[in-house]
Amino acid sequence: MKQATKQAMKEAPVVRLDDIRKTYHLPAIEVPVLKGVNLSVWPGEFVGIMGTSGSGKSTLLNILGLLDLPSSGTYLLDGQEVQTFSDAELAVIRNRKIGFIFQSFNLFPHLTVEQNIEVPMVYADMPRRARRERARVLGERVRLGHRLKHRPNELSGGECQRIAVARALSNSPSFLLADEPTGNLDEKTSGQVMEFFHELNRESKMTIVMVTHNPALEHTFHRVIRLRDGQVVDRNGNPIQFNTDDRSAETGR
Repeated sequence: MKQATKQAMKEAPVVRLDDIRKTYHLPAIEVPVLKGVNLSVWPGEFVGIMGTSGSGKSTLLNILGLLDLPSSGTYLLDGQEVQTFSDAELAVIRNRKIGFIFQSFNLFPHLTVEQNIEVPMVYADMPRRARRERARVLGERVRLGHRLKHRPNELSGGECQRIAVARALSNSPSFLLADEPTGNLDEKTSGQVMEFFHELNRESKMTIVMVTHNPALEHTFHRVIRLRDGQVVDRNGNPIQFNTDDRSAETGR
């Protein structure tokens, strides 16, 4: 087991899901998508969530990112039960505690790199001078301080993804939630971006949850949580029954 995971076990989880279920109610049928998901993510971990199309990854991603709420079960983020909050409170928590990184970068093409990094800070009502300084610091952190006045169409795919990471870090989130962040990149650039994620995790102890269907990335994570048909499964596809405090069971390795 890697050192980051050993250290994480000594602390409370950043994310804890207990018996999370999600059912979509259509006019003529109910569609259960998540069927009792249990997992925890600990400070400083780099966790991969893997599964084929239809396994429930997107629904789980939306729940982890507070874009949707479960039908039942408990989601604790930094010890707070998210289902108890209003929509307005959830929006604030989403802005302050979760850094989102997307496959398609989701940068604003008409804004400069500096302004793109500032966006979450604007929503957090950070004063202009403070957010400009933080954008500069984060630009340097992702090694693109010399590109702050450029626009996304002047950057490579790998540079755009690093700017997206800088933006996700702007409000010092509890964890980064990355959705297929290398999906639109070529193999070489994908490797560079993954190395950057590892550098961020290693040097800053940033907790990262990455959702991917790419089996080539499996060896890069501290732990892998596999989904199949809305359940956490082992490598052979068998459902895993365990308590969220049992970290070894939920790896599915």
